Amino acid sequence: MQTTFSTLTVRRDTRAWQFQVWISFGAAVFLCATGLGWLPGESIDRAFMVMGYVFCLSAAFVLAKFVRDNQRDEGDAAGSVPAAGDTPMWKLVVWGGFITAMGLTAWGLVRMDINDAYKAFLGVSWLFLISSAFTLAKTLRDRHEADLAHARLAGRREAMAGNNAALAHD
Repeated sequence: MQTTFSTLTVRRDTRAWQFQVWISFGAAVFLCATGLGWLPGESIDRAFMVMGYVFCLSAAFVLAKFVRDNQRDEGDAAGSVPAAGDTPMWKLVVWGGFITAMGLTAWGLVRMDINDAYKAFLGVSWLFLISSAFTLAKTLRDRHEADLAHARLAGRREAMAGNNAALAHD
């Protein structure tokens, strides 16, 4: 009995999609940096906003990883691999950190004594940064999982070829 894996393929994002994701993330970082770099007002307000944007960005990446890991664990639980899962406290830390980062940054932006058009620019570029960070995290994770699937498939093909060669030799 011979099993083949020739019909199995590994789905990957296109290069155009990956390029668009990186360009969007770069544009969001550039717009945020420009807005924060030229932010009128007190130095303490600028420092608060920079810290808020960095806090939001890192919290977005942590949340994206947390959600994706838990989706994978739920899928594995139905199969042969038992899901380890995260503790309820870690879930609270991740979601609490993201909500706190977004809330404090929004509060800081609203309370700043600057022109409304500038607030709108900072707000839109901030939301663009967060959405592009989630998209980038998903794209990178998809590539990583596709690489792992490709390596597993190649290993299975090699094992099957070795088994078939051994059977043919006997």
